[in-house]
Amino acid sequence: MDQTFRLAGASPASAVFPELEPAIGRAPTDAAPNTRVRHRFRLPARGLHQKQSPLGNVHSSVMNFRNIHEHGTLLAKYLEARKSIFIDSLHWNVSEAEGMEYDQYDTPACQWIVLHQFGEIVGGVRLLPTTAKCGIYTYMLRDAQRGLLDSIPTDVLFFEAPVRSNVWEASRFFIAETVPAARRLSVQHMLFESMARTAYQNGATSILGIVPAVWSRWARRIGAGATPVGPKFSIDGVASQPVLFNIRGYLS
Repeated sequence: MDQTFRLAGASPASAVFPELEPAIGRAPTDAAPNTRVRHRFRLPARGLHQKQSPLGNVHSSVMNFRNIHEHGTLLAKYLEARKSIFIDSLHWNVSEAEGMEYDQYDTPACQWIVLHQFGEIVGGVRLLPTTAKCGIYTYMLRDAQRGLLDSIPTDVLFFEAPVRSNVWEASRFFIAETVPAARRLSVQHMLFESMARTAYQNGATSILGIVPAVWSRWARRIGAGATPVGPKFSIDGVASQPVLFNIRGYLS
């Protein structure tokens, strides 16, 4: 598999999405959409060039509106961790209530992937299908392109934002600041794999997301093939760039 982080320049959509099937993406036969995933990962050696620290009792849980009740206070703790990262540390101008960070994309259409250990949040990411719609909002990159988000430029993508059942968007990707440096790569790998597998189980073959502009180094280290699909820009002082991940190739 080609693991190179390729610069897309001003490529048209046909060049950026050559691997996407024109037909509606289907979930694997052994996994139904919205399947709840809760397990401990054993990380593959692919893409890692150093001995990994054991992840101990870190668990990955996938939450949605259907199964929130099965996870106790985990969702509240996850949103509290998001506040700690995005508001307290990064000083993003986003909504908060009762010590929790949230926005218009935390809807029944999304899936929250949360890593946790002994009740403490280790990391997390939010997934949303590009077919989602809630009032005037759809998903972050498309809404930015439509001029609905002041913090993201309208020319964020090199092409028209897709609305496809087999393309999902990832946002609010974070690793808790309490994770020691020696374990961060292992935790990042675990979170990315859980994100990719959850999206795939829901019919996705590709994931769009806004990531730090230095993402290419991390992507190469964990073996995640990614293509920049928009220019670099700044979000509250953080250099960022939209990318497309081919999760079919990553999980194969």
